[in-house]
Amino acid sequence: MSQTLQRGPVSGTAVKTAGKRKPFLLDLYSTAVGKKYVMAVTGIIGIGFIIGHMVGNLKAYLGVIEHNGAPAYDIDVYGEFLRELLVPIVPHGYALWGLRLALIGALVLHLHAAWSLTVMNRQARPVRYQSARDYQVANFASRTMRWSGILVVLFLLWHLADLTWGWFNPGFEHGAVYRNLDASLSRLPVAALYIVANIALGIHLFHGVWSLFQSMGWNNPRFNRWRRGLATAIATLVVVGNVSFPIMTLAGVINYTAL
Repeated sequence: MSQTLQRGPVSGTAVKTAGKRKPFLLDLYSTAVGKKYVMAVTGIIGIGFIIGHMVGNLKAYLGVIEHNGAPAYDIDVYGEFLRELLVPIVPHGYALWGLRLALIGALVLHLHAAWSLTVMNRQARPVRYQSARDYQVANFASRTMRWSGILVVLFLLWHLADLTWGWFNPGFEHGAVYRNLDASLSRLPVAALYIVANIALGIHLFHGVWSLFQSMGWNNPRFNRWRRGLATAIATLVVVGNVSFPIMTLAGVINYTAL
């Protein structure tokens, strides 16, 4: 007795797998390439802020100027200018807080992308190297990128608590930038902390500027010398400018006196 095999109807139409597709940007960010793009773009935002912040702080060396018919420290006038951005279009301080929130968002994305890439790299290579790595390819800045980044983030939190919120600054006065700068950096341990932290920032910036060109696909070998020069120039500019503040405060060049 033979059994009859029955087949279902044959269709030439492929059946689509049900599922919701991610938005393009989220889909891109889920890849290593997308995370590197995010790190590069947020890094550029961070570099722009760091340079702008340093240039603004250089106003501490301009001392006292006349403002609205009265003497005032130039850097205090600059601080008030930042708080008055786009007034009266927006209320006092709103534009500055908008910039701060944008910077915080860029920092969070930068940290998350760095952490995600580290996890992806470890999953791709779960077994550590069994022999000594060739460190001739990777320089000191690239090998210490993670640690210099952690130091910079910790310093940023201290910097905010010291000069923005005034938690650790015994002479803090809201809006008195020059007074707060002198009160903070005239303490030797704090000045030393600022110097060490800014050296770490310079190391992080050097490799960050160098590598962002590669992350964005702008890494033609013909421009490597130019890239290294730019990375060196930016890192040196920031370190020299920022380190000058604690040194000049200890030297008495930056010295607050009530006007």
